[in-house]
Amino acid sequence: MLKRLASFLTFWDSRYEDITKDNWKTVAYRDLSAGLVTAMTAIPMAMGFAMASGLRPEQGLIAGAMACVVGRTFGGSKYQVYGPTAAFIPVIAMAMSKYDHGFLVLASVIAGVILCMLGLAGLGKIGRVVPNSIIVGFTVGIGITIAATYLYDVFGMKAGPSSELIPKLGDILSRLPEVNLYAVALGLFVFIGTKLFQRISIYIPGLLLTVGMGTLITATAWSTAGLDHIQSRYGSIPTNFFVFTPPSLPPVTGEMLLDLAYFVFAVVFVSGVESLLCSTMADRLAGNKKTLFNPDREFWGQGLVQIIVPMVNGFPCTGALARTATSIKAGAVTPLAGYFKAVAKVGMVLFMTQYLELVPMACIGGVMLWVASNMMKVPEIKKVLAGNRFHAFLMIYTAILVPLTDFLTGVLSGMVIYALLRRFFEAPGTRMGETPETEPVASNVEQEVAA
Repeated sequence: MLKRLASFLTFWDSRYEDITKDNWKTVAYRDLSAGLVTAMTAIPMAMGFAMASGLRPEQGLIAGAMACVVGRTFGGSKYQVYGPTAAFIPVIAMAMSKYDHGFLVLASVIAGVILCMLGLAGLGKIGRVVPNSIIVGFTVGIGITIAATYLYDVFGMKAGPSSELIPKLGDILSRLPEVNLYAVALGLFVFIGTKLFQRISIYIPGLLLTVGMGTLITATAWSTAGLDHIQSRYGSIPTNFFVFTPPSLPPVTGEMLLDLAYFVFAVVFVSGVESLLCSTMADRLAGNKKTLFNPDREFWGQGLVQIIVPMVNGFPCTGALARTATSIKAGAVTPLAGYFKAVAKVGMVLFMTQYLELVPMACIGGVMLWVASNMMKVPEIKKVLAGNRFHAFLMIYTAILVPLTDFLTGVLSGMVIYALLRRFFEAPGTRMGETPETEPVASNVEQEVAA
């Protein structure tokens, strides 16, 4: 274990094997370019993820920058981009609705310690015990939750009182006469425009351009359209980003302890599974023929991300599939791309803060609808449906239960059903916890970001 710890604390290791004395200028340029492209893509997403989680927009910007620095320093992948992800949104939003940021920091720090211990114990592959059908169902369910939440902003409405899916949809339907058509136009412009830019070139930061154009239109031609924006909802975005926020313990009760255990497990589960999935995809998409990612070191790095990032006014982060693919397609070669991305992101945010405050919430809604649509990967869904019927049922079950109940109920109950009935419905010889296949994941993300 001490030998493993020493290797985890080694900064310059095999992740940098592709940079040599002869090619370092070329590699550094490629990593710089990839970092810049990824940073421009990530800024609107980071703010959207933070606001969807019940936090302030600058906290998403902080989290994205710091997670990349910590993850790229201590993680196990050459290529993975770390930051806020959609899978964490319902978990963080639930914690923030019931407690405060200090409680979220506490749960994240405990989860981080657990992840570090799992990595030190050589248990990084434990994240592979979740079958692909439940992972696909989980991501679809999260996509539905995000889309339903941000329909309020796309329609130009104030959010209703309920956080549950059915009452939320019922409230939206009952208030259709309140729809602001300008907001709908902006949301659809960002959603459709981003997809079109993606098809043209990976080097075009479609999210930043569409959100920027939407903000310009709102500030000029549509200044009297009654559109809500970030400043009117959250106030000014401060530039003193990195504020130490220690964990805090609410009054100790049985309910609080159960909630703490719930959120700790959720952070461990999401960061563990998503980081391994993302790292596997990254090696394949980059055509990595040398040292593959280290799952034990990845758990160690994920643990430090969950400990450090929330304590600088951020929140739990993990490997981001689409941003990792964007970075690779933009030319990333080594972890240096992650450092360049973090520096570029902070630099651009400091320069653009006064403009980010003017971003209409309808544009953020369009960003989040785009994120939700990317989580519902049709080829993966078809693959599960065309295979074993038992796994098709697990996918549908999880996809329905996650938005109707919560993350833990949907995923854990699916895992219990899988464990109890697997031997009756799964083909003989199939390994327990078979790893999600990397080929469809890689190809789907590739489709999202490739030219």
